[in-house]
Amino acid sequence: MAANVSAAAGRSPLAVYSRTDILRILHVTPRQLANWERNGLVTSAETYSFADLLELKKVRDLCAMSVRPATIRQSLEAMRKQASGVEKPLLEAGAWSTAKHRVAFRHDGKLLEPIAGQFLMDFSERERVVTSTPVPTPEPSPREHEAAACFARGIALEEDPNTQGEAIAEYHRVLEIEPAHAAAHINLGTLYYNRQDFALAEKHYREAIEADPRYALAYFDLGNVLDETGRVQEAIQTYKTALQLAPTYADAHYNLALAYEKLREPRKALKHWQSYIKLDTAGPWSVHARSQIKRILQADGLRLVHNAARN
Repeated sequence: MAANVSAAAGRSPLAVYSRTDILRILHVTPRQLANWERNGLVTSAETYSFADLLELKKVRDLCAMSVRPATIRQSLEAMRKQASGVEKPLLEAGAWSTAKHRVAFRHDGKLLEPIAGQFLMDFSERERVVTSTPVPTPEPSPREHEAAACFARGIALEEDPNTQGEAIAEYHRVLEIEPAHAAAHINLGTLYYNRQDFALAEKHYREAIEADPRYALAYFDLGNVLDETGRVQEAIQTYKTALQLAPTYADAHYNLALAYEKLREPRKALKHWQSYIKLDTAGPWSVHARSQIKRILQADGLRLVHNAARN
């Protein structure tokens, strides 16, 4: 499957990406990548293949739908045991978040939740129930294959700043075929954001939310645009929505804390700094969060002493 996608994207299957490439193309932070490494979802490396890139994108999307990295790892391990010959479930089987924030894989015409060892039946996008029989699923249409190929080309073209205009064109082709393709809207939004075209970035992030209201990453990215354009109060509400959908979204806690700091509301920021260090226990961002916690607590202590002296 990975080789087919690579060919469709016009790249050699041996294409190599640096860590910097991965962070830029997938629009993730070093904190997120380090967290996935700690949870065993990816081996720490300086270079990655195109197949690694696709796997990491699926990990990113599952985390944005409130699936914990540890749960993704358990699901991958269980899927390898239950589906003989499947070594890379995220590439060899379709993956979705379930109502219980677990991972279900579509493989050989069945939708399987491997941790529980149960087959699932789709009655709608929002409701799934357990069934003991395999669920036949239709093959993707030629148009869906075309959209997938365009999306893969867009990802590949984002690698080089000189071809990012072509990447934008590929994502627009995806949206011509599937106007509600949330991930294409996300990637377009981020390309426009990096060009400081905040109006278009906001447009596509909002369309991603309309296409998939449970996509926490879209709310997080929209919050960044709102913050960047001076609408800090709106950004705060948007980050809060991201956290309602994905309470363990460390970067949303971090940016929400920063937003409260901008509004000079350190006590509100404190809660989110504290949440952040529980999710990211090491690294420079954790060190910064801890220093902010210490500063806020010291300032509050001084105020309490001052008020007591006045009384």
